[in-house]
Amino acid sequence: MALQIVINFIIAFMWMFLSEAYTIVSFTVGFIIGIVLLFVLNRFTPGPFYVKKLMKIIKLAFIFLRELISSNLSIVKLVYTRKPTFEPGIFVLPTELETEMEVTLLANLITLTPGTLTISVSHDNSKLYIHAMDIDTVDEEIHAIKDTFEKAIMEVTR
Repeated sequence: MALQIVINFIIAFMWMFLSEAYTIVSFTVGFIIGIVLLFVLNRFTPGPFYVKKLMKIIKLAFIFLRELISSNLSIVKLVYTRKPTFEPGIFVLPTELETEMEVTLLANLITLTPGTLTISVSHDNSKLYIHAMDIDTVDEEIHAIKDTFEKAIMEVTR
């Protein structure tokens, strides 16, 4: 993937220098031409086409932003109610992620989302211990995390 990005930048700079137009527009046109060339010649470059992975990373970022906004709104609603009734608790999230990077990314995304905090990770990286400010049911919380963050992380890293 990194080699394809470097090749794409080289093509973009070559296009800009050969067209003798040293502008952002010329660079962007060269970058788009580089993407097309890399897509056509994909079988000669190592690894899968990098734009697919880039789109999955952008999807993960949008999932995080959506969860960040919705959890902020729910926490604000919880804080500003007259007599709040919430059920804080700690639950165990079994995870299918394998590498330390994947588990760390999941733990950080959970911690960065307001109302939840990753307390600990098991020694074999198969379980995360999470504190949530308001838990309806543990199964709903587990499925919500698995369907959003864990699924998107597996798409990005595998």
